[in-house]
Amino acid sequence: MKPNEGIATWLVVLLAVMAGISVANLYYCQPLLNLIREDLGLTEFQVNLMPVSTQIGYALGLLFIIPMGDLYNRRSTILVCFALLIASLLVIATSGNAWLLLGGAFAMGFCSVAPQVFMPFVSLYAKPEQKERKVGFILSGLLCGILGSRVVSGYVGHLYGWRTVYYIAAGLILLSAIVLLKTFPYVEPTFKGKFKTLMKSIVSLAKEHPQALTYSIRAGLSFGSFLGLWACLAFRMKEAPFFQGSDVVGMLGICGIAGALTASNVGKYIPKYGVERINYIGAGIILASWILLAFTHSSYIGIIAGIVLIDIGMQCVQLTNQSATMKLSASAPSRMNTIFMVTYFIGGSLGTFLAGTLWSQFGWLGTVASGIGLMILAIAFSVVRNKK
Repeated sequence: MKPNEGIATWLVVLLAVMAGISVANLYYCQPLLNLIREDLGLTEFQVNLMPVSTQIGYALGLLFIIPMGDLYNRRSTILVCFALLIASLLVIATSGNAWLLLGGAFAMGFCSVAPQVFMPFVSLYAKPEQKERKVGFILSGLLCGILGSRVVSGYVGHLYGWRTVYYIAAGLILLSAIVLLKTFPYVEPTFKGKFKTLMKSIVSLAKEHPQALTYSIRAGLSFGSFLGLWACLAFRMKEAPFFQGSDVVGMLGICGIAGALTASNVGKYIPKYGVERINYIGAGIILASWILLAFTHSSYIGIIAGIVLIDIGMQCVQLTNQSATMKLSASAPSRMNTIFMVTYFIGGSLGTFLAGTLWSQFGWLGTVASGIGLMILAIAFSVVRNKK
């Protein structure tokens, strides 16, 4: 295959499905937090460290694994990640204390980076006029995996226990590895040199393309705001007037799929309206969703409307900023994606930790304050950077 030559639609569809299956592992825990807390005897703050550990592991995996997509055979890299991912999922499923749980969660996050190998691959080899749309299609699969994971884990966890969710997840990754082995093409690496040189080149690329940091930081702050909602939603739904368990929290993930499905369509508007305008629209929608959730958090209609809006806004922010970052350097899409995604998930970890901490102190209004605060910071940062 050659850059800009084109990718078969069936392969893009297959990669989108595997992206959803892979990234789902990061989010299975969100509807299950209360079940895990009760089973292992943890506090709400302690169990909230599970998604934080997962996101930190994911950020480090992005930093050290994703650049290998420019240096080594992508198929081999992904298969090794899948093997380690299966092992980490089984550790979580059999854990009997907080240390094993958090260690397994960290390792799982570190190895769940396959979708971020797929997107630079598609961005590099798709035809120029199809790049945003096909990257958006992968992103839609990824986001449906994120949101669908909550539905599945909430329902399965309610009926069969939270550990069953992770046994099933390990089986799905094994199936994905078999499919990948049969279908993913071999492509020549785009970087010649040693791994140490490759890692140094990431710093050089960040200096050479300062706009990448603008895209990455503002998207990361938005992602932190977004994850803050899901980090605390299970705790909110167990309280009055809802008194609901993991199954209902999982079902609320269906509402977010409406947002995820917009991702493949957002891409076609970027050339027409520009990255900045679409980013501000998305950020404004996320901010509006938090304001809505502040006043309607005691009604199902308000919660559902807030979830739909925050997912639509997040997809606008992510797709515009991620695709723009990868296009800054045609010869290093994986490394540019590393800059974006490491920053993105550091922001996600910050938002999850902040929302959980403020929840333990102030309840739902503390979570809302963290979400609004991060979005105001994201918008202000973007305005300041664009004036330079």
